[in-house]
Amino acid sequence: MLLDWTRERGITGGGRRAVVVGSGLGRDAELIASLGYDTTAFDISPTAVRNAQRRHPKSSVHYVVADLLELPVGWPGAFDLVVESITVQSLPRRLREPATAGVASLVAPGGTLIVVSHVLGERDDPDAGPPWPLTRSEIEAFSRYDLAPVRIELIGERWRAEFQREETR
Repeated sequence: MLLDWTRERGITGGGRRAVVVGSGLGRDAELIASLGYDTTAFDISPTAVRNAQRRHPKSSVHYVVADLLELPVGWPGAFDLVVESITVQSLPRRLREPATAGVASLVAPGGTLIVVSHVLGERDDPDAGPPWPLTRSEIEAFSRYDLAPVRIELIGERWRAEFQREETR
């Protein structure tokens, strides 16, 4: 889903900064780095970060342990591209709002956020999980943090949503 988006949009980094939230084993981070972004990928799990580093030993990606709810100093507003794929939906509902705010805070002026998530269908049990798929309103919630929705798409059983932060003058 992320690969298709990068191809459809002709995404290239040109040395700009990107961050991958909840990077796991690094697949999305490696894709973004291959497009020319100076890429940081973080996960709360030290084991996940070590495994990503082992899996990609010659990678240019900066794999780090960090907490989305307590972001490192200097990260808010620092990234031209923010990738959030299946992370917010993996958190208990009580953490959704602060996690959404944390993700949104990473986007630099003029930057882009891409969110990928499973869809919570009308007949699905909202409490079954983890993970807990997102509703459309939970996807739209990213726009509460000065991000304008560019496109919110339902593709199969997943959301793919793109948001943009306005340039500052």
